[in-house]
Amino acid sequence: MKKYLVIGNPIQHSLSPLIHNYWIKKNNINAIYEKEKLEKASLKNLVSKVKDGKIHGVNVTIPFKKDIIPYLEELTLESEQTQSVNTIYLNDNKVTGHNTDIDGFRLAIQDIKFDISKKHILIVGAGGVVPSIIYALMKMNVNKISLINRTKKKAEDLKKLFKDLNLINWDEIQNFDMIINATSVGLKINDELNLDLSKIENNKLFYDVIYNPRETNFLKNAKTLGNKTENGKKMFIHQAAQSFKIWHGIQPEINEEVERLLD
Repeated sequence: MKKYLVIGNPIQHSLSPLIHNYWIKKNNINAIYEKEKLEKASLKNLVSKVKDGKIHGVNVTIPFKKDIIPYLEELTLESEQTQSVNTIYLNDNKVTGHNTDIDGFRLAIQDIKFDISKKHILIVGAGGVVPSIIYALMKMNVNKISLINRTKKKAEDLKKLFKDLNLINWDEIQNFDMIINATSVGLKINDELNLDLSKIENNKLFYDVIYNPRETNFLKNAKTLGNKTENGKKMFIHQAAQSFKIWHGIQPEINEEVERLLD
């Protein structure tokens, strides 16, 4: 039986095993997908297990999407340019890192039929998934991407990766076409971003990468102000499907039953 993993720290909230094991069963694959909490010091050993065929594929989540890179033998173009890896597999006997978050985000926006081209986007946060979102937005021909983050250095590091990124201060919220919460603020029921959204006109799109809980306070407040909202569930499903296809050579079906798994 082949073994697949999602690693992170923390990891208990991850629903990846739920969706991957559903597709594994649907497609009669002799495999199991589990989750494992790791420390940074264990990453090298994990990659060795992939190289030796003890583990056949790994999904990487917070906080290891960049930390894993030095231990890999090869990066795809997407991972190289975003310096972010969320999927590991063996390719021509080389342990390879890929980034399916990019297509995950792109396909999620495509699903809701939101025309993102020529729009001004605001991203809140500079964490693990943000390089992937910026990369996807640029590929989708947006007009401008602005970013705010409490820690200035993290934002400046992203600016080194993406020269056209516009960094703004926490109190400089203007009018944007789409606002993305890419922080972990919202995972707890009482979490608040404490952003002044009064200058943003209504009927904009507020997007939260969090999918559990289904509606964060960020989305609730946006809805109250008359805006469209979307959580990270579709992105999560699409990035998982991309990983599944890499590992098993099968494009898994995405339907209402799959979406209900995450409710």
